[in-house]
Order: sequence, then C-alpha cells, then structure tokens
Amino acid sequence: MRIPFIAGNWKMNTTAAEAERLVLEMLEQLDRIEGVEKVICPPFVSLVGLSMMLQSSSIGLGAQNMYFETKGAYTGEVSPLMLRELCDFVILGHSERRWYFAETDEVVNKKVKTALTNRLKPILCIGERLEENETGKTEEVVSRQVTAGLNGIEPVSGLVIAYEPVWAIGTGKAASGKQAAATIQFIRDVVAKLWNKNIAQNIRILYGGSVTSANIAEFISHPEIDGALVGGASLNAEEFTSIVERTAEIKGRAK
Repeated sequence: MRIPFIAGNWKMNTTAAEAERLVLEMLEQLDRIEGVEKVICPPFVSLVGLSMMLQSSSIGLGAQNMYFETKGAYTGEVSPLMLRELCDFVILGHSERRWYFAETDEVVNKKVKTALTNRLKPILCIGERLEENETGKTEEVVSRQVTAGLNGIEPVSGLVIAYEPVWAIGTGKAASGKQAAATIQFIRDVVAKLWNKNIAQNIRILYGGSVTSANIAEFISHPEIDGALVGGASLNAEEFTSIVERTAEIKGRAK
C-alpha cells in the first residue's frame, strides 16, 4: 500500500516571519492527521527556522530546488550538502524551473542523481504545456521527461513523481480526475519499463495543478493517484489542512 503524500509548494512567497506564522496556524491540526505523509516546501530562507519548528512533528520539510554540484564557485546556487541538514525532500524539474530558467531534461537528471547521492528524496516534476496537450503529445512529453529524468539511475525507493500539466499550474484550470489518473497510470507504465513492475507499483505519483480542498477528492479517489503537490492553496492554513484531512478520509485515516 502506497502511503498518500501531500506536499505544499510555497514558491516565491512568504518572508521568514510570515512562513513561521503560517506554520503556526496549521501545525497543531496538521500534526494530528495520520495516514498521510505531509511535506511543506518553503523558500530557502525559511528552511532553518521551519526545520526547528517541525523537528518533533509529523510534518516533513522540503526545498524547492538545488544545484547539481555540492560546492564551488556557483554564486546564488544552493548545494545538497546545505539542504540535507535541514530537510528530506527537494522539488526538481518544476515547470517554472524548466520554462522560466531554461532547465533541460539533462540538467534535471543531474540534479536527481546528486540529490539521491546526498540522501535527499527528489520530487521529480513532469508535465506538458497546453499546446502539447491539445496536439495529443501528452504521453510523448511525459515519457521523455521521465525517461530522461531517471536516465542512469538505478531503481530506488523514496523518489516521488509529480505530474503537473503546465496548463493547469496557477491557472485555476485543473485537469479532470479521469485525465490525471490516465496520465499517471501511463507514467507508472513508463517507470515499469525503465526499472521494473514492482518498483513502479510502489513509487508514489502525485497530481499537481490548481489543487484545492474543493477538488482534491476528484483526484485522490482514483487509486492511481497517490496525493498532490499543492501550490497556491498551500499558502492558506485552513485550505491546506482541509486538503490533507480529505486525503486522510479517502486514502488514509485521521485521529
């Protein structure tokens, strides 16, 4: 049985003080929810403070990005060595990194390898753009991104994949549960061909893209979908907690 997984990607939002206030708003209630792995991914500047706040809780911490080198003259970059003392997860290959910052499949692959080498668990993001979806290229794109992202990597546990169609991120236009489930099943089939069926059945694959407490049930009711990577809704304590609670009701269990 795959444990449901809900992660909040705060993106470039909240100061360090605002981040701590937001966590305080949701900490007690979120910590009580069982049967769901809960992870918060704040900006880098908040990782130290939140790692201390969440230390004795059931809530995990993740970074939003990292560089593929461990140290050196890379001004402005963040090393996995800096992250692994503070968090367990790192988001890699997010569409905003791919499109705004021109990260290629090869760069994402280097980051995944470096994260795993340094005991960080990657949340590997993949997804097609609107024009690719409308021209029937969804499977072609996600297959390429998964294959390239995992190139040269031995079967490993702990890796999470997040399917985030680019046209649904921050637009308020989510994919349907049926659409997301079909693509996620296809992704699982790709992983089975790359690695093996057992690994593919155990790897957690999430949906992301305009997820809210109002539509989370539509996604996680499908057995193929193991949770969600939540964007804007994770910046609202009540909304994010509701998403996790609903997930626990359907796939896990709450106290």
